Parts: sequence; C-alpha cells; structure tokens
Amino acid sequence: MLINEGIAISTSKILLVPYESHHVPAYHEWMKDAEIQEATASSPLTIEEEYAMQLSWRQDADKLTFIICLPTFTSASGSITAAHEDSPARMLGDVNLFLMTSDKQDFVIGEIELMIAVKSQQGHGYGRASLLAFLIYVAEHEDGLLEEFERERMVEGGLSLKELRVKIGEKNVRSIGLFESVGFTRVEEGEEDEEEGENYFGEIELTMGAGWKGRVGERVEGYRELEYRSLDQ
Repeated sequence: MLINEGIAISTSKILLVPYESHHVPAYHEWMKDAEIQEATASSPLTIEEEYAMQLSWRQDADKLTFIICLPTFTSASGSITAAHEDSPARMLGDVNLFLMTSDKQDFVIGEIELMIAVKSQQGHGYGRASLLAFLIYVAEHEDGLLEEFERERMVEGGLSLKELRVKIGEKNVRSIGLFESVGFTRVEEGEEDEEEGENYFGEIELTMGAGWKGRVGERVEGYRELEYRSLDQ
C-alpha cells in the first residue's frame, strides 16, 4: 500500500518502517531459512524475484507492510532516515496486513502476518511490541486503508474493516499465545468458512470480530508516527 510510504512508527520498544528496496537483501537472507519457509508457507525466491515482490507489496492496495527494527532513541528531529535507523543490523522481521472482502462483499477482513526472523532476538518481546503498535496504526488509519483498497480494487465504498484474523501453525505455541493475549480468539473446528474447507496445513485460525478497535487500546509507551525519509523516493 502507498498509505504508509512516508511513515515510521516509533515506540519505546520497537521501530516499524515501510518495506523499501534497501531492505530486500537482508529479507532475502531471512527467507533462505527452512524453518521460516515452513512457518510462512513460502518458497525461496531469487533476489530478482524478491525485489519484484517488494515492489508489489509497496504498490498493491491490499497489502500493508512494515519492517520491524530495533527501537531508535535518536529521532528527536521527528523523522527517520532510511538505511540508518533501519540498517540491516537493526532489522528484526516484518508485520503485514492483507485485506480482502467477505464472501458477500459486505465488509472487509484483514489477515495479519507477523515474523521475528532474527532467531537471537526471538522471545524478547519484540513481536508483542510490533503487534500492538501495528494494531494501533491500523485502527487509527482504517478510513485511509479502506479508501485505497476500495479505489484500487473497484469494490463498493463505505465498507468497514469488521474482522481481523491470523493463521498460525498449530505447533507455534508462543505465537498463538501472543495473539490470544491481545484479544484474538480461536476459531473452533467446524466454524471456518465453508469455502476454505479442511485445513491441510495444520494451522490454527484466530480472529477478532466486530468491535476489535475497542480491544486494541493497550497502552504503547512512546507511540509516535514519524516522517520516514526514504531512499526510494
């Protein structure tokens, strides 16, 4: 999506920046890891394909993506400079929102993906900090997100983002617990969308339905939206 191309999200625990071309080499290295490929149901790409994917995520109106980085304490100027605070050594993973319409096309569903790819940084609270900051951003910018989605996908205007969901491998207990701790609940067997059919990938689906914005208000210390000075502009 284009809505976040000039925005960074800074908190006391995390920095989120738009996914830019200078992030691709580090991202490409992450995705060579077999465990990450399995967890994300991904196949390895060439570096050229990875650059094309980055551009797609930037331009497609149904994909909102931030790269997760270590927190910054040098942004007194109110801006983040690309390739400095988000250099490869400071990159940790990514968080994404994929928008789609419901079966009856009467509301919008947002599917979240979250990855802390640097194994040495897993289990330190960066995933939770990223998820909470990301949910605040989505809640505060719902109108802009939906406007871009509806315009580019030529769907009926005035729809609401009524449901958030996430699909997680059933063995990933830590990630399941993270999403449950912020208000997501498991979809029990038999409740899934009939069109999806049987789950062949061993995934657990969790959702937050109508009223989700009222449940993402956990205080995030130091939340700020800053100007992001991109190398791609």
